[in-house]
Amino acid sequence: MSNIQEKIQVEIQEAREACEINGATSKECAVAWDNVEEMRAEASDQKQDKTKNSLEKFCDDNPDALECRIYED
Repeated sequence: MSNIQEKIQVEIQEAREACEINGATSKECAVAWDNVEEMRAEASDQKQDKTKNSLEKFCDDNPDALECRIYED
C-alpha cells in the first residue's frame, strides 16, 4: 500500500509543476490533477478490497461448512 502512496506523492508533485509551468487553468494542469484523483481512487479501492465480511471470515475458518460450498456450473 505504501507503494501507491509514493506514486500519489509523485503525481501530486508533477501536477503542481504542470500547473506552475502551464497555468492553473491549462489543460495540462487539469489532466495532471485528474491523474492524482485516479491514483487516490485506486488506493481507496485497494483498501476496501482487503476487508472481509463476516461470511468470508467464517469460511476461512470453516471451509467445509455448507455455507461455504462453491458450485461450478
